[in-house]
Amino acid sequence: MTWDELIRVTPELDAWLRETRRYLHMHPELSLQETNTARLVAGHLRELGIEHRTGLGGDGRPLFMSAEALRAAGIQPGPTTGGHGVLAIIRGERGPGRTVLLRADMDALPIDEQNEVPYRSTRPGVMHACGHDAHTTILLGVAELLNSLRDRFAGTVKLMFQPAEEGPGGAAAMIADGILEDPPVDAAFALHVDSTHRAGEVAVSPGPATAAADTFRIVVRGVGGHAAKPQTTVDPIVVAAQIVVALQTLVSRETNPLESAVVTVGKFHAGTATNIIPDHAVLEGTVRTYSPAVRDHLEQRIAELASGIARAMRAEAETVYLRGYPAMYNDPTLTALARQVATELLGSERVYDREPLMAGEDFAFVAQHVPVCMISLGVANPERGIVYPPHHPRFDLDEDALAVGVRLLTAIALRYLGAV
Repeated sequence: MTWDELIRVTPELDAWLRETRRYLHMHPELSLQETNTARLVAGHLRELGIEHRTGLGGDGRPLFMSAEALRAAGIQPGPTTGGHGVLAIIRGERGPGRTVLLRADMDALPIDEQNEVPYRSTRPGVMHACGHDAHTTILLGVAELLNSLRDRFAGTVKLMFQPAEEGPGGAAAMIADGILEDPPVDAAFALHVDSTHRAGEVAVSPGPATAAADTFRIVVRGVGGHAAKPQTTVDPIVVAAQIVVALQTLVSRETNPLESAVVTVGKFHAGTATNIIPDHAVLEGTVRTYSPAVRDHLEQRIAELASGIARAMRAEAETVYLRGYPAMYNDPTLTALARQVATELLGSERVYDREPLMAGEDFAFVAQHVPVCMISLGVANPERGIVYPPHHPRFDLDEDALAVGVRLLTAIALRYLGAV
């Protein structure tokens, strides 16, 4: 039996995928607030008669980010946040076997959408600008297909509908709730939309996939005063500016050129008026690495460099370094399986090598426990102007990619479980 005979996205299912994705796009929810999205997911699983658990990754479980880090990210922690994770379980009817986990994230971003489309976000300042509406929709489609194919495989498929990927680390909280146990997960796969490839194309490669993503905050304290009398002050803006420039040498002069690292200062806050030298300045930025040794070195050296420069210029600098998501690596065996399945489904001319990204991804927490593979799903359509990258206010996707994603993840699960 061919893939086309085994895995069919009917016109009715295709229409449902598009309608569901558009509904989710119009009703985005930020991290830890995915109440309606989780309700929709659980409701559809209930309609399909699929075993599932709700309320995962909620209050009392260890979110990856501390309350301090949540507040720094603009998220106010409280008694009503979290607990929106959903886990579906589909048990094959051919007996026990391996367990594979497929994952989709559900949260949106604090971005004001600029697309003029019928399904534009109805919530000002909140937008599905990273494709999580598509991820969730695709996994629901996979649930429907795999549920109808239970008689063809042994083992178990777990479907992880995850909240809070955009910062708080919802994957870590769901893992703490035991989603990788009972039965134990042997491998995990995920898709992520990719605007560098057209709909109908995918990209995947073994090895480095996403980087460790850390943040830092440096507070430079000087002595304020009148801007016309700088000699009576210790100007924290000048000190902070020296630190910004010097931070770049940590990559260019202290990191092996064969290693990957990024140090970016994204925020610089100081002062209230043009004729006042303030008493402090604040720098905030991000660090991206693959190597644990490079990560450790940069964490240490950022604080040392900031303190040393400040002290040399009669100021003080305090550094807070917060470790974010770890680096993620695609398992070679799983990647080979995914590439082979994608080639069989789409043709070799539509399967590309995936370049490593310096972006962070909390699927990396799953990768700390089991082998994983993340595949890039092409969603671009240049003829329709769908070319903008994730996290852009004009990000959109060609909905033809939804059916491609459903067929690909379904086929990967069946191949991993030995059904085909």
